Amino acid sequence: MKYNIENPELKETRQGFADALVELGKENPNIVVLGGDVTGSVKTNFFRDAYPDRFFSVGIAEQDMMGVAAGLALVGKIPFASTYGEFATGRPFDQIRQSIAYSEMNVKICASHCGISVGPDGATHQSLEDVGIMRILPHMTVVTPCDYDQTYKAVKKCVEYKQPFYIRFYRDKTPNFTGMDAKFEFGKADTLIDGTDVTLIANGLLVWEAIIAAENLKKDGISARVVNMHTIKPIDVDTIVKCAKDTELVITCEDHQKQCGLYGAVAEVLSLHYPTQMDYVAVEDTFGESGTMQQLMSKYKIDHVEIERKVKARLKK
Repeated sequence: MKYNIENPELKETRQGFADALVELGKENPNIVVLGGDVTGSVKTNFFRDAYPDRFFSVGIAEQDMMGVAAGLALVGKIPFASTYGEFATGRPFDQIRQSIAYSEMNVKICASHCGISVGPDGATHQSLEDVGIMRILPHMTVVTPCDYDQTYKAVKKCVEYKQPFYIRFYRDKTPNFTGMDAKFEFGKADTLIDGTDVTLIANGLLVWEAIIAAENLKKDGISARVVNMHTIKPIDVDTIVKCAKDTELVITCEDHQKQCGLYGAVAEVLSLHYPTQMDYVAVEDTFGESGTMQQLMSKYKIDHVEIERKVKARLKK
């Protein structure tokens, strides 16, 4: 597939969530939504306006939100609990662990403004640890879609599974490039570009950066494979092992702390099944700060420039 690197279509992933939620509301009267006083920001206002009797605002009380969501699931509803990523995971962790994951409640936690995409709001609002927090929980499926289309599909599809989900997405407009017709399956990675010298395993914002890096590396005679690992748990073991065998070098790319996220998950797989050369592009064990999304991605070295540098440095070795 040819990607429009110079002038991509831009759409908000959070709007993909909102549009899917409204569609689900039409299809299933058991769909309910819980908000944490950021309804306009995470765009659950679209569902609220369409189905006001199925929308519940719990205010800035995320622990209560998760407890109420578990209770609604217990009586047969399918609750979507949505707020910013930082407040959807860290603040109500006990309630998520005990009332949702341990109890295997059919609750869908959908977190917007994840990673450093929340930009000017600063470190307190930038969820750089949420994937690690959620993927450690038994029974929890963890998904990081890469664009509007994939976010829409992930939200629509998660109701087919009667189990807890964590789906993370972003605030700003980002490239929309996967296409609505592309196959999407939880736990099955998508190979977007084939290559023989290195495999770039990315998710979320970094998938597009990996695509740009692959196109730039091609000019230097380097063949980079790009894999979109949208599902971090359950992770696609077969694809990871195949890529490692094919290229003998794997670099993960994510907008998350280097610990416990995509890098950790891929390293766990390869250490057990096929130890190989690895590297990562991720946040280096630090908190963020205020700035635009692009400024922060550049400062914290989670962009295509850093991906290209890491690839060249590893191949030189």
